[in-house]
Amino acid sequence: MTDVKSIAKEMYPEDLLGYAEKLTEGELKVLKNLRNELEERVRPVLNESYEKALLPREEILTAFKNAQIMNHPDLFEGRDEKWRVREVYNAFLYLELARFDPSVATFYTVHGGLGYNTILIGGTEEQIEKYGSLVRDFEAQTCFGLTEPDHGSDIAGGLSTTAERKGDTWVLNGEKRWIGGAKTADFIPIFARDVEDKKIKCFLVKKDSPGLRVDNVQNKIALRIVNNGHIYLEDVEVEEADRLPNIHGYSKVAEIFTHTRTDVAHIAMGTAAGAFNAALALTTDREQFGRKLAGFQLVQEKLARMQANVVAAIGYSVRVAEIQESGTQDMLNSSLAKMHNSLVMRETVALAREVCGGNGITLETNVARFFTDAEAIYTYEGTHEINSMLVGREITGIGAFV
Repeated sequence: MTDVKSIAKEMYPEDLLGYAEKLTEGELKVLKNLRNELEERVRPVLNESYEKALLPREEILTAFKNAQIMNHPDLFEGRDEKWRVREVYNAFLYLELARFDPSVATFYTVHGGLGYNTILIGGTEEQIEKYGSLVRDFEAQTCFGLTEPDHGSDIAGGLSTTAERKGDTWVLNGEKRWIGGAKTADFIPIFARDVEDKKIKCFLVKKDSPGLRVDNVQNKIALRIVNNGHIYLEDVEVEEADRLPNIHGYSKVAEIFTHTRTDVAHIAMGTAAGAFNAALALTTDREQFGRKLAGFQLVQEKLARMQANVVAAIGYSVRVAEIQESGTQDMLNSSLAKMHNSLVMRETVALAREVCGGNGITLETNVARFFTDAEAIYTYEGTHEINSMLVGREITGIGAFV
């Protein structure tokens, strides 16, 4: 019988407390296959894609599909479930993705996290079978159309994109911004406010819909591989059959975030791990003053801090994943994990860049991608301030939102 403990330790040496031992042999096999696929298909084009801000869509989707990261039978062995993988596996899936590249992890989370959960939470059984299967099997790409040019953190009350019903058709007007993967998505869940009852509803807008235009946001310094879209909706028509009927107000949007904010905590955890591993590789290889960089006391102190941060982030992610698996998750858990993991990620990538010196700002050492990408991860899916106020409201009983 294969030793899960040995495989987990070999795959994740930065996991000093052995959280990966909670994975099954089948889950570890899927993650190992994913690693091989990413190295074979995406690694050769990674730095060039970053430099040119191009999404290697086919390479990434092919790697995901071949590894069957959402639908492999081993992920559902012994479980009466076909739509959701185990949450602890999900945490290590994001660790695997983000330690490879944060942009790849982010591309996945808007597809397999935000977009997929929107369908599962908001859709009927028929819609889940139709659209959920396409997403799960990587037969189609989706994303998540919520944020607007003038409304991000205040989107609950400020959402201004409108939907007007005309018979069995809805007409959408407005703009969305910072929508990862929008330019290449086959269909986009668009959140809009019903002009009649003022409630937020969600509509699946197909990529070739008349009146839909998507321009990529230019000149980004972070997550350059993920093309963020600015969406324009001008009298875009959507059939009633493509409205997700279970989304009727912001409470369902908040439920989606309860799931996916934890995913971003996992991405922050993986980004910290990736930066640490890249820094460790360089400092144990490069010599200065006649000895390995890793042999200097100041460098070892920084490496030890990075290692401790990674272990702490893994601990947060795994525990919150276990709570989610029990069905008792809430916004406090996901906000706490996102706030903490993003904070230690930010310190870790800075330390990694620091110990690598000038080499830390070049793509050849990998550290630079983690360093710049961390700034976007620190902000998206709720800024540090928003998540801290959610936690603060819970512990004080006082809402500090304006």
